Amino acid sequence: MTLLDGLATSRQIKSELAQVVKEMTERGERPPHLAAVLVGNDGASLTYVTSKVKSCEEVGFRSTLIQKDASITEIELLQLIADLNSKADLDGYIIQLPLPKHIDEKKVLLAVDPSKDVDGFHPENVGRMALGLPCYLPATPGGILELLRRYQVPTEGKHCVVIGRSHIVGLPMSILLQRNRVPGNCTVTITHSKTKDLDQICKQADIIVAALGRPEFLKGSMVKDGAVVIDVGITRVEDSSKKSGFRLAGDVEFSSVSPKCSFITPVPGGVGPMTIVTLLQNTLQARLARN
Repeated sequence: MTLLDGLATSRQIKSELAQVVKEMTERGERPPHLAAVLVGNDGASLTYVTSKVKSCEEVGFRSTLIQKDASITEIELLQLIADLNSKADLDGYIIQLPLPKHIDEKKVLLAVDPSKDVDGFHPENVGRMALGLPCYLPATPGGILELLRRYQVPTEGKHCVVIGRSHIVGLPMSILLQRNRVPGNCTVTITHSKTKDLDQICKQADIIVAALGRPEFLKGSMVKDGAVVIDVGITRVEDSSKKSGFRLAGDVEFSSVSPKCSFITPVPGGVGPMTIVTLLQNTLQARLARN
């Protein structure tokens, strides 16, 4: 069993990005600039955005954190987005989700300039991804592809089962893994809460991408020997033995699944770090496109 170490891989990619930025600045060019908009005081969102800002600093990017109170109106947020769209020295930005309930997330995401949509959520980028055209890949699926590529995980002709159909992970993952590329060329089955006989479907899979947000849902009994398992989930589970009072659990029961796998991602330290470096790669792509 080989552990797909997202933490180590992300460090390597950060080193590569830092070298590119160093060469840019030595030529007198400005470094890539990423902004993050955080609305409200959600602790998990703040931690995640802070890690993105820190990663920018590590590779020499400029970063801007814009924090707004949860009481901001939809009109005010849309005006902020319009301002970010017009900034010539800003290459990309993200709107951290979730947003307060009084704000229409779809309307906000549609307002983002697709050329600065480094999260890859705008319909224009999603459509280009589906057609195999140049675009910004959604950060988590893009990070998974990079992990598979760097570990040279065989995908051609494999049966991949994606558990979860979200627009952020499940759906784009199913599109990307079936493309005529490396990694890719999988036969993909996408499953969800209404799927019947999920256990049997998973047992047929050469590759499983678990992205449903239910801790330790995938058990060893659902996985065949030699399978590749990608665990996208991360949930805080109460644990009185921990000083924090909780532990982080993925969608995969690691103890029972990992002995049967050829490759598997850990939680934490698997997909999460790769999501952040893909965001950085997208931002660099956006910066180079503005030359």
